Amino acid sequence: MIYGFVFVAAILGIESLYWLVFGLRGAKKAVNRRLALSERNVATSEVFDILRHERGMSDNSSFAGLNDFLVQTGMRLSTFGLTLWTVGIGVVIAVGLIVLSINVLIAAIAGMTLAPALVGFYLMRARSKRIERFARQLPDALDVVVRGLRIGHPFTTAIELVAREMQDPIGTEFGMTSDEMSFGQNMETAVSNLFRRVGQEDLHLLVIAVTVQGQTGGNLADVLARLSTLMRERFTLKLKIRALSSEGRLSAWILSLMPFILVAVVSLMSKNYFEELLGSPLLGPFLFYCAVSLVVANIFIYRMVNFKV
Repeated sequence: MIYGFVFVAAILGIESLYWLVFGLRGAKKAVNRRLALSERNVATSEVFDILRHERGMSDNSSFAGLNDFLVQTGMRLSTFGLTLWTVGIGVVIAVGLIVLSINVLIAAIAGMTLAPALVGFYLMRARSKRIERFARQLPDALDVVVRGLRIGHPFTTAIELVAREMQDPIGTEFGMTSDEMSFGQNMETAVSNLFRRVGQEDLHLLVIAVTVQGQTGGNLADVLARLSTLMRERFTLKLKIRALSSEGRLSAWILSLMPFILVAVVSLMSKNYFEELLGSPLLGPFLFYCAVSLVVANIFIYRMVNFKV
């Protein structure tokens, strides 16, 4: 049975590594994925369909929230790929614990618990990094749109200028927005879909500006110019807050890792130091109390060093 688990773990682990390494490497090679597809003489409608398929976008998904989350990570990962990846990591963790002479039931529970947590943490990090890159590019993209509007281009053409001139992630996202409007989608809905695909909070201001201008009229170029200045100032303020709160984040890392480092150092210096504790009935409740205290402390520190601007 153990050999069977090892075989399945190896197959799923190799498959997961293939999706992780080679899939992401292919995505990083293209500075602008939409332009890379267009250079292959692919029709615009086919490029749009390919991008939607790669991003796992579906209007009829039963898991709309999960689907939007996966789209916002920017990874070419479907729900099936996510499931396969999670199962593979869970099996690898379980088999590794079984090899270390851990009870099979405990190893299975640990695999089913840790695998989704690790995958979720990785996807959250990927999503936050992509949103941060998008936030850095957004003021410059709005400046390009403003210049395009002021020289007489329509909004669709101004968006297309951003898609051609800027790198990913904003290049491909604005390109998909331009394609939606070219295929007949109204401006407000196309910008709202952009906000849904990216999840960057400042885009909500862009949605409001475009919607109000479409309903009441006005000079959209001036509105977007002021919005670009506001976004740039907000992003600069966020960087200042992050720099001022860096000491608190470092303290959180040190305080969180210190117990594990001390246990490792003491175990190396005296291998039999913790043998008497292993058979104690108080070990389980004590470890549970330590884990809860560590989580609560990190939550408090997180609230202290993170501010909404």
